[in-house]
Amino acid sequence: MSTNARSRISELTTLIRDHQFLYYVLDKPTITDAQFDELLRELIDLEKKHTELREVDSPTQSVGGGFATTFEQHDHLEKMMSLDNVFDKPELDSWFDRVEKEVEAAQWLCELKVDGLAINLRYEAGVLTRALTRGNGVTGEDVTLNVKTIKNLPHTLKGKDIPFLIEVRGEVFFPLLAFNELNESLEEAGKALFANPRNAAAGSLRQKDPRVTASRPLSVVVHGVGAVEGETFATQSLAYEALAQLGLPTSSRFRVLKTRKEVSDFIAHYEEHRHDIEHEIDGVVIKVNQRSLQEKLGSTSRAPKWSIAFKYPPEEVTTRLLDIRVSVGRTGRVTPFAFMESVKVAGSMVSNATLHNAQEIVRKGILIGDLVVIRKAGDVIPEVLSAVIEKRTGSERAFVMPTNCPDCASTLRAITEGDIDIRCPNTQSCPAQLRERIFYIGSRSALDIDLLGYEAAQALLSGGIIVDESDLFSLTTKELGKSEFFTKKDGSEGKNVEKLLSALEQAKTRPMWRTLVALSIRHVGPTAAQTLASVFGSVEAISKANVEELSSVDGIGETIAESIIEWFSEDWHRAIISKWAQAGVTMVHTQSKSAPQTLAGMTFVVTGSLVDYKRDEISEIIASHGGKASSSVSKNTNYLVAGDDPGSKLAKAQELGVVVLDEAQFTKLLGGK
Repeated sequence: MSTNARSRISELTTLIRDHQFLYYVLDKPTITDAQFDELLRELIDLEKKHTELREVDSPTQSVGGGFATTFEQHDHLEKMMSLDNVFDKPELDSWFDRVEKEVEAAQWLCELKVDGLAINLRYEAGVLTRALTRGNGVTGEDVTLNVKTIKNLPHTLKGKDIPFLIEVRGEVFFPLLAFNELNESLEEAGKALFANPRNAAAGSLRQKDPRVTASRPLSVVVHGVGAVEGETFATQSLAYEALAQLGLPTSSRFRVLKTRKEVSDFIAHYEEHRHDIEHEIDGVVIKVNQRSLQEKLGSTSRAPKWSIAFKYPPEEVTTRLLDIRVSVGRTGRVTPFAFMESVKVAGSMVSNATLHNAQEIVRKGILIGDLVVIRKAGDVIPEVLSAVIEKRTGSERAFVMPTNCPDCASTLRAITEGDIDIRCPNTQSCPAQLRERIFYIGSRSALDIDLLGYEAAQALLSGGIIVDESDLFSLTTKELGKSEFFTKKDGSEGKNVEKLLSALEQAKTRPMWRTLVALSIRHVGPTAAQTLASVFGSVEAISKANVEELSSVDGIGETIAESIIEWFSEDWHRAIISKWAQAGVTMVHTQSKSAPQTLAGMTFVVTGSLVDYKRDEISEIIASHGGKASSSVSKNTNYLVAGDDPGSKLAKAQELGVVVLDEAQFTKLLGGK
């Protein structure tokens, strides 16, 4: 009886702790409160009868939500090796020569080198029992609880041929889009920003409270195997196939190649497209594919001889900081930016870079005149990372944040208590805010108005053609004819006036959610705007809603709700709505009647590079045909539309059994076929 009781107590302890983790940390309970209470009562009764069997960490002896990561150190079952690096083709050719001198007929497996945090995952009998950081390669820190919050990582392996024990090596990363959103939220909250996605991943994984980690959208990709019992893999690529079949998130981008030329082409392709990927990469890893050849080649004390990392040129460069100036945005926020000696980074010449806010300048210790390190990834605005302190001459000086708006001289202040940002309160008539708002209305994010760019916005305001955005949709040919910008003789005399008026007419027919975005309400971007439009149905209904009604909408929350209430409380804001409505701008949410509702009731997620559809338009196409476009794959997703380089969303869809469509299949479904 004691043996049975011991077994059941151990089983209940594990089961209850797992359910507590799901409830308190992941906020995703899988059983009812009553079912949980029943398990806990059974454990309490057993422990009363067999007090000697009560475990020290029994759930009956602690508060349910008491989960904490202690970062205890444990050894890896098999050493986690580092990789040697090469930085150009001659160095890579030398590595090829050394390998081919030792082995023949090698195949080359090429994969992206994810710029994240190395992790070692131990599964025993198919269950994730321990997750360790790399550490020194022999010993790592236990981050199991935190790793279990990563949504695309299974806690239990699936399939028939599950190894009795397996160590899986991978990389934890922070998706780029989510990283930018996180830094924006940290900036709004007055907290220190993460320098890059890798730091964000490391910082998120090294939280003592796993609930904090759970709130961060970390992801993981696996790319290797350490110790393993009950399974053998003839090649690295077959190992990846096996890992995918076990439900683990592998990359779809690896390739097995036969020649050096193919490897060089792979490297060149991803150097050109490195910013088209959902996570950062800093190079390509080349591995000998055959495991027997790997074993023959062996390793040094720190790195395998059968693998090498080809590192891309760094996207961090140094230049001289000539001055720090400020700009005023469309919502009045005053942002310091660096004015620098022009330098080439990430393929383009850069002379300006963001500094976020005055606190960030102090935190980074940057002085005007410093030699500074700047970074630019893809289309992201360049950022000053740090100063090269050892190069200082003593002539450098500190930046002092202005007290008055550089455009309208209004006294700058924090709008809300504790706000890290200072803003220009002259929202109605500050020239900078007006210019930025007009420009934003014409952007693709808002009403997508051809010809309404930055210069056009400036011309409309400086020429007195409009007072503010309320006049925009009442413009006439006569009024625009007063501006040299629109009537200049550049080969299209008079046509710019006609083009802008035509574009404004087209903009009036855009969906209501785009109208909301164009109003520049703080925190209301495309996602929130689409939600508000579908729930409330009209701009008027939104303007009359209270904080409780707004914040109760999924995805809105109190911060956005309060911004909406504040915006509509201004008389001149309501005047904009009134004039736009009189001019015929869409103020009511309507389902497109012209498009057949072939996607009605279906939820779609789109990933990868598309050929026939623009990423910023496909969600509208889905909505106009009755479907719902979502940003993340879940059990409620009906279809994943996958283009080239689909990333981790494809693995997640396959894991959940979501139907995957290519563009041609999506087009057929769109047409009801």
